[in-house]
Amino acid sequence: MNHSTPEQPADVVARLRATFRTGRTKPVEWRTGQLRRLRAMLTENGADLAAALHADLGKSSTEAYRTEIDFTIREIDHTLEHLDEWLRPESAPVPAHLGGDATAWTQYDPLGVVLVIAPWNYPAQLLLAPMVGALASGNAVVAKPSELAPATSAVLAELIPAHLDSDAVAVVEGGVPETTALLAERFDHIFYTGNGTVGRIVMRAAAEHLTPVTLELGGKSPVFVDRGADLDVVADRLARGKFLNAGQTCVAPDYVLTDPETAAGLEAALVRAVETLFGTDPQASPEYGRIVNERHFDRLSALLGSGRVAVGGGSDRTDKYIAPTVLADVDPKSPVMQEEIFGPVLPIVAVPGLDAAIDFINDRDKPLALYVFTDSERTRGRIAAETSSGGLGYGLPLAHLTVSDLPFGGVGESGMGSYHGRYSIETFSHRKAVLVKPLG
Repeated sequence: MNHSTPEQPADVVARLRATFRTGRTKPVEWRTGQLRRLRAMLTENGADLAAALHADLGKSSTEAYRTEIDFTIREIDHTLEHLDEWLRPESAPVPAHLGGDATAWTQYDPLGVVLVIAPWNYPAQLLLAPMVGALASGNAVVAKPSELAPATSAVLAELIPAHLDSDAVAVVEGGVPETTALLAERFDHIFYTGNGTVGRIVMRAAAEHLTPVTLELGGKSPVFVDRGADLDVVADRLARGKFLNAGQTCVAPDYVLTDPETAAGLEAALVRAVETLFGTDPQASPEYGRIVNERHFDRLSALLGSGRVAVGGGSDRTDKYIAPTVLADVDPKSPVMQEEIFGPVLPIVAVPGLDAAIDFINDRDKPLALYVFTDSERTRGRIAAETSSGGLGYGLPLAHLTVSDLPFGGVGESGMGSYHGRYSIETFSHRKAVLVKPLG
């Protein structure tokens, strides 16, 4: 039974908190059981989810499985394989003044009732992957899908209560009013993925209850291409990373920094790479997605004049289509460089070299990801030591977030906290200190 539809947010939270207080969610058997049910939900209903993702974002079935359905299944499998190990108490040395018979350790305790607020760009993965960690940690979960991906939200609202423990997991659909009502409630953790503007609203609401938050935000993730890099390889990997999901990816390469000579060669290589990926008419390619709505289409269309169009530049508002576009000769003060693009527009900004690139990156907000294409160990070392970013990838965009044993998260304006794998357990649990001194 789907409890979420007739209930008010306050009633949903109260009901789940009552379940949590019974201790029902704490046994490892309950946690692994929920994860297996979630996995079955995905394997049995993948086609329905893929169809919804196509309706919302024009995602191909291949992309829907690769980036949302199979991605989450891998996260579940990794968690099931290692959960016992991650939850094992860790002993701590006891100082001599407490006597030789005292023992101490840390253990992970569930937090309670967790709110997960998902965005529209990966509306299945970015709702379900955080839920994997929250359930594995023994929490009750309120899931809030994005109203901007209505088909996916509707499918998830039907599937989740049908497969998971509906007394401990609830889905609340809706827009700003429903989210605002949820944020007025006291949660034990809030996990939000989205933009910084709403992130601040979430954090202010959480502060009223001293609720900890994880904010997975975004920002302009830079790319530095060093002199001498194989530009055909760089262009192929950049194009695949940038134009996945029509550029609507929080860790997509946002702009490229390179010297003028390399910029000219890279521009030509990107033209070839785009045609290889999507053909001469990307609008007809079944593998190329669409912009989520007209508002974002209009915002992105206004950025197309920020530089010389090397490839792309076309658009069709009725189809919410913007061609995979590369802009050359981009002025750092142009509109496309003032905000996170979050769409299929890749600006190339010429800088004299590595020193200037590092200064350029450090003069701006800390990005969610930073990508570097170089064979120079010295360049890699300087980038690592002299910049700050949520993640750092050499030679391949986006790939770091697919490694379950790496934390995924931002820093500064790009977010706070992290998850995936064991880092999700740390996020959704309290690491409690325990000491025992025998009374004898």
